[in-house]
Amino acid sequence: MASLGIPQNTIQILQKYRFNFQKKYGQNFLIDTHVLDKIMEASEITDRDFVLEIGPGIGTMTQYLCERARAVAAVEIDKSLIPILSDTLSAYDNVEIIQEDVLKLDLNRLVREKNDGKPIKVVANLPYYITTPIIMGLFENRVPVERITVMVQKEVADRMQTGPGSKDYGALSLAVQYYAKPEIIANVPPNCFMPRPNVGSAVIRLTRHTKPPVSAKDEDLMFRLIRASFNQRRKTLANGLRNANDLNLTKEQIEESLSELAVPAAIRGEALTLAQFAELSDIIGRKILEKNHGI
Repeated sequence: MASLGIPQNTIQILQKYRFNFQKKYGQNFLIDTHVLDKIMEASEITDRDFVLEIGPGIGTMTQYLCERARAVAAVEIDKSLIPILSDTLSAYDNVEIIQEDVLKLDLNRLVREKNDGKPIKVVANLPYYITTPIIMGLFENRVPVERITVMVQKEVADRMQTGPGSKDYGALSLAVQYYAKPEIIANVPPNCFMPRPNVGSAVIRLTRHTKPPVSAKDEDLMFRLIRASFNQRRKTLANGLRNANDLNLTKEQIEESLSELAVPAAIRGEALTLAQFAELSDIIGRKILEKNHGI
């Protein structure tokens, strides 16, 4: 089977099927074999692995995955691509094409059925408009994932990897770093895709932590605090927490908690580390309990 990472082979397939790119699905097909090689190297796929590919497109990266993995499940939302995938992947008997919206698919069930519930590897050239819901869905739904190697918008990769004090630092940075170790593997210019996107891209590898790097008594409360503190970036952390409807914290509770955390009252959320957010959630959680029990 001719490699679709070579532009003329991609063009040939698109013409054969008279394929029209769907803007609503954010379709940009990879046409660079060097980038594909880098993704394969970073994902460290072996013949023991079950791989989930999200958004295979015409099967460019799927061919590379099938050469290396024990089995591949390729989940594609666009039904007009299914006949193309059946053609471009016809040489492989270790791939299953699933026509479905990955956000609606029961991935835990898929892993149980196809890999006995053992951790899988995820590889994808993700549509940029849906990157965050897909990655957070994998983590928050506790899908057994060992590693996620994905192509995303460069700006999003930077946000996932950055630390406190940076303008890119936010709720996504903290959430990703709570669940995994992020590493940018390669920056990828627009000319590596067809059609060319308007922004630069990056390959990022997220290696799942065996246990989170910080311990919070109430993980849900910690993430609610994180979201509240970045909802209005220009405001102080105290104001962000006070304005959060789902927290119902008094001004006194917030001031006392920040004082106990030993940070300035006017600090902004972007200055706090993940460990400080975990500690703050424990402090606030205790204050909520005390209030509820009239202590």
